[in-house]
Amino acid sequence: MITASPTLPGEAQGSRWFVLASLALNLFFIGTAGALVVRHYTAPVTAPTTIDRSAAGRIERIATTLPSADAEIMRDEYRAKAATLDAARSEFENVVDDIRQTFRAEPYNLEATRAATASARVARQRFEELLQGVIASSAAKMSRAGRLKLSEFGPPRTTPATNR
Repeated sequence: MITASPTLPGEAQGSRWFVLASLALNLFFIGTAGALVVRHYTAPVTAPTTIDRSAAGRIERIATTLPSADAEIMRDEYRAKAATLDAARSEFENVVDDIRQTFRAEPYNLEATRAATASARVARQRFEELLQGVIASSAAKMSRAGRLKLSEFGPPRTTPATNR
């Protein structure tokens, strides 16, 4: 008697390879998902940092990149003009609050918003000019190495090719 087989002679070996490949692929996906879950739960939790936008904070961020003698020159220059700079920053913050108030007003007044934003531009420009004046006057007293470090200060620049 002849036994009837549902598979052809070479078919059993091909299906074994398919099952093994499928098993390997599934194990890969399960391992990847497991690694992502473990990484998520074991990653250190970092609190978001806020940037100090005050004049003192800006000067300090710049000063930390300079050689110590030049950093002291910059800090001393700031201390000499701190009251003026802080008053200009405070004025700018007050004008920004005025802009927010115009958005909350009922009925909304477009002209009031335009006037407040124009005042904000003037206040910000005044603050920036004073801050840049402190930086420039301290640079005049710095060493060449300090001025070179000062020229490098700023966020990293990206080129269009690396920004894609």
